[in-house]
Amino acid sequence: MTGQQVQESDIIVVGGGGSGLTAAIFARKAGASVILLEKHSELRGSTGLSIGSITATGTPHQKKAGIADNADAHFEDMGKFAEKFSGPERAARDNLELRRVLVDNVGDSVKWLMKLGVRFYGPMPEPPHRVPRMHNILPNSRAYIYFLKREAERVGVDARVNTPVRQLILEGDRVRGVIAMVDGRETRFLASRAVILASGDYSSSPEWKGRFNPPMRDVDGVNTTNTGDGQRMGEELGAKIDFGELMYGPNLRFMPPAKAALVQRLPPWPWLTGLMKTALETMPSWLLRPFVLQFVTTYLSPEPTMFEQGAILVNRNGRRFADELDKPTHAFGGQPDKAGFILFDEAVARQFSAWPYFVCTAPGVAYAYVPDFRRTRPDIYYRGDTLAAVARSMGVPEGALEEEVAAYNDECARNGRRPLEKGPFHALGPVRSWIILTEGGLSVNGHHQVIRDDGRVVPGLYAVGSAGQGGLLLDGHGHHLGWAFTSGRLGGLHAAGANSRDLS
Repeated sequence: MTGQQVQESDIIVVGGGGSGLTAAIFARKAGASVILLEKHSELRGSTGLSIGSITATGTPHQKKAGIADNADAHFEDMGKFAEKFSGPERAARDNLELRRVLVDNVGDSVKWLMKLGVRFYGPMPEPPHRVPRMHNILPNSRAYIYFLKREAERVGVDARVNTPVRQLILEGDRVRGVIAMVDGRETRFLASRAVILASGDYSSSPEWKGRFNPPMRDVDGVNTTNTGDGQRMGEELGAKIDFGELMYGPNLRFMPPAKAALVQRLPPWPWLTGLMKTALETMPSWLLRPFVLQFVTTYLSPEPTMFEQGAILVNRNGRRFADELDKPTHAFGGQPDKAGFILFDEAVARQFSAWPYFVCTAPGVAYAYVPDFRRTRPDIYYRGDTLAAVARSMGVPEGALEEEVAAYNDECARNGRRPLEKGPFHALGPVRSWIILTEGGLSVNGHHQVIRDDGRVVPGLYAVGSAGQGGLLLDGHGHHLGWAFTSGRLGGLHAAGANSRDLS
């Protein structure tokens, strides 16, 4: 390999999100030298783009609330989620060994994060969990990366950004390192102990989505760097991808504002998050609601009930492009900018201005109605006394919008759906259709070692987070982040050869 530079370490971690940073920290604390390679220009991963909740048992928050809970009950309730959301057939194939790893250790993950400075409020209920288990981060999910990065620097992890990994290096059948690009040149990073894949999912890879779930091929992923790098490298060595067809989405999400909302810009200073936690636990909801809605109206999805009650989707050309009641999220790929607007009349606007009809919700936190969007997101709220007026406000052709609504109303006369009749007319958007995450991860054993299809371990190769999900179903809120931090903690320790999981 003439001309290639060579760098050496005990452990090489591929990926700088929540699972990768956690794996690197625990491997380093176990005495291993660690180089972490991240292809993006910053350490973040999907963790820094998430809603931020972790579902866990045996936490200080549960104990303070007087909630009696245990890992066995959590284990059983995860099975209920799997049956409800993934279906009985897939639930029967769930990886119970990894589910056991998660529920037995996720509480320790929460406690460790709290020691780093992360603050949570909750726990919040989410049936079919029998008791409240969902812990929500303050002030936002970037706090995870803030504290993990600080801890990684403290313990001596050598983290590199703008360093995409191209392939694994093999010596016989053992993984000995990776080849990555550094300033446009190939560099060999050799690992004396192990390589840990923490590269995320493949939600932004048309090829991988098309392979496992063809209708999702052209639907964009929220995290543009998740292109299945770890899955590809592991599969080349004989590892299996479990539940590759399962994807969270496509979901409609409102486009974020040009300037991040206040809640997304707040630093995770302890005094600030402590104040927020106290306020959330003690102040009346009507005082907190405007603040919480800054988060709700930016990152969450509009409810399908809006379409059931008469709202329609139009694109930037003013044309209706989908049957709103039949998988409309699949139709965005061919639209201008892959975007659309939710158009509705005054009757729907009034209906979605009060309970039980809400535009979107953050589970257990707040509901947002049409007036909330008018106040908190004026950049995506439009109103006009006539269709022509609302079209001008939206920036779409007036005549096209009027034609489409007339055609839609004619259909409604035949199919019994609710027409758009009386102004003023309203619109929300742009909205886009997104794949939030994909579930297909490399098969791993209980020590997070990558295993081939025949059950043999790939020596020197570990996988954590979404890259090493191993057929574990993580339905419900808060289980993906729980898995990221828990698999990262334990995977880092196992890769470093440590026998204890009590390092904190």
